[in-house]
Amino acid sequence: MTKLKMGIIGAGGIAQNRHIPAYQSLSDTVDVVAVQDVNPVNAQEAAKKFQIPEVVEDYHDMFQMVDAVTICTPNKFHAEISVAALEAWVHVLCEKPMAMTVDECEAMIAASRKSGKLLSIAYHYRHTQAARTAQAAINAGVIGDPLVTRVQALRRRKVPGWGVFTNKELQGGGSLIDYGCHLLDLSMWLLGDSQPVEVMGKTYNRLSKTPNQLNDWGTFDHETFDVDDHVSSYITFDDGSSLQFECSWAANIKEDTLHLSISGADGGLNVYPFEIYQPRYGTFMTEQAKAAHDEWEAGQRQAANFVNSCLGYESLVVKPEQAMEVSRIIEAIYASSASGHSVRL
Repeated sequence: MTKLKMGIIGAGGIAQNRHIPAYQSLSDTVDVVAVQDVNPVNAQEAAKKFQIPEVVEDYHDMFQMVDAVTICTPNKFHAEISVAALEAWVHVLCEKPMAMTVDECEAMIAASRKSGKLLSIAYHYRHTQAARTAQAAINAGVIGDPLVTRVQALRRRKVPGWGVFTNKELQGGGSLIDYGCHLLDLSMWLLGDSQPVEVMGKTYNRLSKTPNQLNDWGTFDHETFDVDDHVSSYITFDDGSSLQFECSWAANIKEDTLHLSISGADGGLNVYPFEIYQPRYGTFMTEQAKAAHDEWEAGQRQAANFVNSCLGYESLVVKPEQAMEVSRIIEAIYASSASGHSVRL
């Protein structure tokens, strides 16, 4: 069987904790053959830990060694590296979000189309059993036409105190572009053909700008904190449906909350935990199913889908055009908050 030769660009936590182990669990179809990081020590440590044969200083030098790369860098570099890889005839799996701006997303898609090489974005929530079960139920007509979608991705005082998550120049934003993007992507995927037409958004960072804050995920400098730690938004679609969205790194709430539900014309659905609500037999029916949100399993499925798609055995679950629409909404939320007005798409 043909094996895909994979390179890793960016050797930080997401590479070492998700992508590399997932690829190495697929040893029949893929070999991780090279790694690169802007910090050579990180690359050397990852190579030693995972027995990766090649360490390169410049990611451009990797392209002649591999069939595909997985990009695990700060958001600022997603577009630049993706375009360079695609122009070198190399498939790309890029960490989320797709890029800093919609213009960058468009450049990535143009490079993919020109080269004929695959481009996918690592929105791994789609690969959880909870998400798969929800999509299957929606496709079976359980909810009918969607009316109102409700999303909450809230953490209680968990601003990432490591890496560059709070650096706006490198990341482009905070809780929305880092965490909320997963639930925006999953919502858009489940809503299928619904197209967003207007966005109203508001961003906050007052908690994280206040001195002496409690934080469960390490320490950060409140004086230099310049990204959002809490975001709320209201999104309307061309079919008349709407999405109420909220995400946070630092909410003053009782406990972390992960919620995605859709109320439709014929029924309702909740993803976490998985439940279906319908009027049937003259009463109100609630059905439950075991459908886990297992991110380790999702990471393995994501890796398998990308590898098999590169080898021609499957189609990508996350297509770049879909990921660009998530970035379009993120861009609109930030623009709406800055202007104080809604943004038409």
